[in-house]
Amino acid sequence: MEFPIRCFSCGGVIGDLYEQYKSLSKDKGPEAALNDLGLDRYCCRRMFVSHIEITDKISKYPRI
Repeated sequence: MEFPIRCFSCGGVIGDLYEQYKSLSKDKGPEAALNDLGLDRYCCRRMFVSHIEITDKISKYPRI
């Protein structure tokens, strides 16, 4: 599943922060990455922490 554009609970726009989150979380960890991105609401933080990239696992053809 692709990362959602908006938070399911509050409707805040979060889709543009996902690529930054992936690169920051590799270096600093998830908590510090979310703090650096300025995500204070726990519902938005949940969207990042609980997201799983399954597109590559279930798709017949690889993404380009």
